[in-house]
This record gives sequence, C-alpha cells and structure tokens, in this order.
Amino acid sequence: MRYFVTFPSVSVAGQPPTPGEVVPVDVDHLPTGELQVTVDGKRLAADALVVGGSAGGGGGATSMRIDGRMVDLWMEGTLPGVGVIAHGHRFYAHVESERQRALSAALGPRAGGAGEGTLLSPMPGRVLKILVAEGDTVEVGAALAVVEAMKMENELCAARSGVVLKVHVSPGQNVESGARLVEIG
Repeated sequence: MRYFVTFPSVSVAGQPPTPGEVVPVDVDHLPTGELQVTVDGKRLAADALVVGGSAGGGGGATSMRIDGRMVDLWMEGTLPGVGVIAHGHRFYAHVESERQRALSAALGPRAGGAGEGTLLSPMPGRVLKILVAEGDTVEVGAALAVVEAMKMENELCAARSGVVLKVHVSPGQNVESGARLVEIG
C-alpha cells in the first residue's frame, strides 16, 4: 500500500526536506512476514514489533529493524496526524494512505473535521508557551505552541501557511490529546 508522509520540519534519510514536502512510502507485506518498504524510491528491508498500544494509532512503542539497524519508536496520536519519538527526538508527521488521499480529494478541502488548519495537541500535557497571536501570519513549519508531556517540551508547528484565526488555549493550561490549540485560516 502507498502512503504519503508529510514532515513539516524534519530531515528524511539525511536530507533536509523543504517544509511540507510529501514523501511517498510503499509498504508491501512479504510471505515471510517481513515488510518491504520503499521510501522515496529507495528499497529497505523492514520488520516491526508493536510493543504497546496498537498499530492503528493511539500510541505505543514500536521496535523496528530497517536494513539491519534497530530503531525504537514511540508513536502517539491517531492517523493522519502522529507524533513520533525516535533517538530522543520528537517530530510530527501527516500520514495519509493512497485511499484516504483520494477520498479527501473527492470530498474537498473542508471534509473530515478539524482539518489541517487546526493545530491539535498530539498528547495530553500542559501548555508552556503560545508563540503566536490572533492575526499573525505564519508559514508552514512555523512554531505555534510548546506543550510539555512526559517531562519533554514539544514544539508544535503549523501544517500549513496562513493567518492565525483563533488561539484556544493559554500558557499553564492542561490539555487532553486532540484538544484544539490554534486555528489557521
């Protein structure tokens, strides 16, 4: 199955992408139980073991073997927006299957709830900082807020460019996973 992964401000395979770059990822399940993964045209042998949570989202630890290297990941949130901690670094990605992408295109930009113009908290935590104000113009990848969770400060970034329409939270406020933080129009 083909997935489209958008990394707002993270380097992929050692190359720094431009904010909002979409990376195609093909995942094929082999008869041996292994995964054959092709990332941006490069084929990788991969295997994964979900230790906690579920493969369908909601959070959990995943131990992966990618081309003989072990990588331990902690994933949070639900598709299409997920947070990932790997090697002590946190990043966020927008992951959409080929089918989801076709459905979104058929239904139009307003379908599907909050949409990519609303920054949601990917985890429960405490808002440390709001880095924008209503009326500010922001670019994709711009830092909007800092949320503390699991004793880590998580800088949350804009998934698209636009104008800040509404700030829903204030510093010091506790939020649940999925809470609306900032709306961009």
